[in-house]
Amino acid sequence: MSGSPIHVLVVDDDMRVARINAAYVEKVPGFRVVSRAHSASEALERLGDRRVDLVLLDHYLPDGSGLDLVARLRQLGHSTDVIMVTAARDLATVQAAMRLGALQYLVKPFTFQGLRLRLEAYAALRRTLETGGEAEQAQVDRIFGALAAAGAPNELPKGHSPTTAELVRRVLLSAEGPLSAQQIADRAGISRQTAQRYLKLLDRTGRVTLALRYGETGRPEHRYAWRPADGP
Repeated sequence: MSGSPIHVLVVDDDMRVARINAAYVEKVPGFRVVSRAHSASEALERLGDRRVDLVLLDHYLPDGSGLDLVARLRQLGHSTDVIMVTAARDLATVQAAMRLGALQYLVKPFTFQGLRLRLEAYAALRRTLETGGEAEQAQVDRIFGALAAAGAPNELPKGHSPTTAELVRRVLLSAEGPLSAQQIADRAGISRQTAQRYLKLLDRTGRVTLALRYGETGRPEHRYAWRPADGP
């Protein structure tokens, strides 16, 4: 990425929320909010008369959905990147956002830290892509993993892999309820011992909630769930 800032358009139907999100963006070095919009039509106008690199986009808009807006942007030839920032958490919407090319999906409510991690990962992705040329498989893997890892625990202790931590996180996020260590291991494709090691780490850092379920033997089973983000 060059020395010029990344230009961001914040789109949210709630003026107060749009103002808060814009203030969050401005706190991250290298990013500049060029405008705010509160409807799909207003967002299209903003995109038509100024440079926008990234759209932080709510799904619920008064004149259509955020996903409809993304589809319209692609039809018009806009290659602007999109990160969804929305309270919509049904899997159908999440899947549709992926298929339309949204780079990230941040569920409200969220913390400044949650948004900052994703913006920093996006900036790193831009720096990598702007080098041009051809990529080896290892670099391709880093490019595709950069944004996914943005929501995973950072600064892992020695001996812990960010990739494995991300696997465990994804399993917990996609679960409909608390899971046992064995269930998490099976879904992530790792050993039960490995799953337990990462779950202990996530428990210590407050990223998961832990509950006990008693079976017929009377021996409690530990069950884990991802802790929802807090914040505005």
